[in-house]
Amino acid sequence: LINLIFSDTGLDIAYKLENRVKPKDMKATLEMQLINKKGHTRLSSLKSFTKNGGEKQIAWFLSPADDKGIGFLKIEHNDKDDEMRIYLPAFKKVRRISSKKKSDSFMGSDLSYEDMSNRNIEDNTYKLLSNEFINNEECYVLEITPKSNIKTEYSKHITWVTKNEILPIKEQSYDKSGELLKEKQFHFSKIDTYYISNTIKVINIQNNHTTILTFKDVSINTNIQDKIFHEKNLKRILK
Repeated sequence: LINLIFSDTGLDIAYKLENRVKPKDMKATLEMQLINKKGHTRLSSLKSFTKNGGEKQIAWFLSPADDKGIGFLKIEHNDKDDEMRIYLPAFKKVRRISSKKKSDSFMGSDLSYEDMSNRNIEDNTYKLLSNEFINNEECYVLEITPKSNIKTEYSKHITWVTKNEILPIKEQSYDKSGELLKEKQFHFSKIDTYYISNTIKVINIQNNHTTILTFKDVSINTNIQDKIFHEKNLKRILK
């Protein structure tokens, strides 16, 4: 057994993360708090529907008033660039987020469009660096390096994954020059047999700006239909 524990490679852990049991779909209200370096805060709330572990997502801003009705749609693909679109009611236009704009900030937050997508295992190499305890939880420390042909704003990520539940609880992301750019912290709660995000905190180390996403009113496995994830639904907030 001891040998088995130590024989996990970085790639094994990546596959365990990928294959973690997740609900088929999820509806939630997201509260997004932006905190600048002076401590000033801006609050937004969004309604979000996701399916297949976040491979499909549609979300609409509910507040503040000047953002209400802005819609976001994401459909991930394995064999081509992910599709991302944003609907801006003020211009009555749907804009496509091209792969060149993946490093742009999502609505002034510390999440880029790239951060909002799942990573394809084949796009990266994985190396198990060590084991560490965080908050009394034993974690794998995993180095994730994008392959040279992948368009990304990052040179690498260091991710702490709990050994027991295989949950990513912390990640450091480094820019192209190898400097630490972002630190992300993830908290989960258990709903039925699933571990579901309840808070994601993203700190941009370089400009001292923070985003906190809190998940509220979460419901899972409500049989969300694929047809929901369509550009035409960006223009109206679905119930």
